Amino acid sequence: MTFKIKDISGLPEVAKAILNNLTHKIVLFEGDLGAGKTTLIKAMLKEMGSADEVSSPTFSIVNEYETPNGKLYHFDFYRIKSEEEALDFGTDEYIDSGNYCFIEWPDRIENILPEKYHRIKIMADPDARNIFFD
Repeated sequence: MTFKIKDISGLPEVAKAILNNLTHKIVLFEGDLGAGKTTLIKAMLKEMGSADEVSSPTFSIVNEYETPNGKLYHFDFYRIKSEEEALDFGTDEYIDSGNYCFIEWPDRIENILPEKYHRIKIMADPDARNIFFD
């Protein structure tokens, strides 16, 4: 699926469409710094019914949120130095927990990722954000 939005007012509709098509609980978010990964995750959590304040886990590595359907873990691996560091942090246990895991900068932990996941890629152009979901 591909979405093109001109501003954040289109995010709730995109979030709803993505959530309606999830078949896996691991979702990878790719895009340059400032592309809107965390902003999309905020919209998705809101659509999932979470009342939690959503922020980027850039320094904490993982944030935990409550939804009516259980916990969701939001990762940002931008600052990790190695997959070993991610394993030491317990990333594999989070991924195996059965809860939703939304992962920013998944290229940093490629060998830890499960076989099945969804990928969301956000690309910015001067007029819009292009969001690709598979």
